[in-house]
Amino acid sequence: MFETILVPVDGSDRAKHAAKFGRELAQCYDARIEVLHVFKEGRRRDETGERDPKERGREILDEIAELASGVGVVVDAHLAEGQPHKSIPDHVDKNDVDLVVMGRRVRSGLGERLIGTSTDRVLRRTSTPVLTVPGGNGQHPTDINYENILITTDGSENAERAAPYGVSIAQHVAGSLHLLNVVDVQAEAGAFNAGGVTDEFIEQLESDGRKATEKLARQIDNADITVQSSVVRGTLHEAIGEYVTENGIDLVVIASENKSKLISQSLRSITDRVLRTVSVPVLVVVS
Repeated sequence: MFETILVPVDGSDRAKHAAKFGRELAQCYDARIEVLHVFKEGRRRDETGERDPKERGREILDEIAELASGVGVVVDAHLAEGQPHKSIPDHVDKNDVDLVVMGRRVRSGLGERLIGTSTDRVLRRTSTPVLTVPGGNGQHPTDINYENILITTDGSENAERAAPYGVSIAQHVAGSLHLLNVVDVQAEAGAFNAGGVTDEFIEQLESDGRKATEKLARQIDNADITVQSSVVRGTLHEAIGEYVTENGIDLVVIASENKSKLISQSLRSITDRVLRTVSVPVLVVVS
């Protein structure tokens, strides 16, 4: 599934941290890593005015390449001039990249997590799966694990297309799968009708949720993978965040429908909110 993994780097702590997660996956899949650094168009020196940006870029690439090659992973380094949110998707399309691994920012103390401009824009411009790894401001998980993997499903074809990625990773790391359906009563009934819905209506939603997770479970044809299915009530992104915390989830796999490549259009709100809510890596499968 993953033969070529692209890790864009900018010299930041979160990019280095994301590279470590990419390295672990590359080892599991016997994949090669492409490291890409993009420097801004027309810039002749970095912010300090002391060095040419190409020189600085090569140093960044060498550092990441050493990190990966030290464990036997094949690494190809690339330097490009341009804008990251354009150059990264272009590199993906031209080089048959199977997975992009990028850092995403976390702002602590304000009750808010930020995705990061480049990561956000890349997610909107590519149909290749993107693994977003939280980190930044000196705060990120110290352990690199993929043992407990959460796949969210609403029973749609879009969600089912994302599931094989979670299954594949679980197979390669001998991990466990958690299948989750969230019953968001207010979203299903409408903001003005949620208070008046019947018990039968809620029971039907929960029944549909169980059918969705059961259908997904039947597609996992591997007796060695432990599968746990759950249906919970709540607001979707909040319920996912709570499940991640309560069950020690290491990776979330979620589908995101991206019908437009326009920079002005944001990700679907649910995916965007999940990325801002959870503090673990999230694999976004865009269709």
